[in-house]
Amino acid sequence: MKVEMDLIDLKDIKLLVDSFYSKVRKDDLLKDIFQNVIKDQWPVHLEKMYRFWQTILLEEHTYFGSPFPPHAKLPVSRDHFDRWILLFETTVRENFSGENADKAVLQGQRMVEVFHAKIEYMKTNPNTLL
Repeated sequence: MKVEMDLIDLKDIKLLVDSFYSKVRKDDLLKDIFQNVIKDQWPVHLEKMYRFWQTILLEEHTYFGSPFPPHAKLPVSRDHFDRWILLFETTVRENFSGENADKAVLQGQRMVEVFHAKIEYMKTNPNTLL
């Protein structure tokens, strides 16, 4: 079945984020990494992710901050990033289609590449300041 709905409002963003993190929390490769960092703060994390994607996709500026620093010292490899983007793209495509859906996938792919490169750099240059 082809999905005919684009991401157009905060309700859609919440559906995307909640659906995606539901998959992450069950994924054998990713769940422990997220759980070890987020612990019992899932509502706080999800709210932050709603604001991040609302800012990126809807251009409603509700997220302020820098997304990379909390990820800088995570024990992750290329495999983790590949799984993250697979789950993210799958979630987007299962629920949405259109300009903002495409933008979400593209932004996710960019984040994977940038975050992976920065984390690998930080591993080989541990004295680098963020």
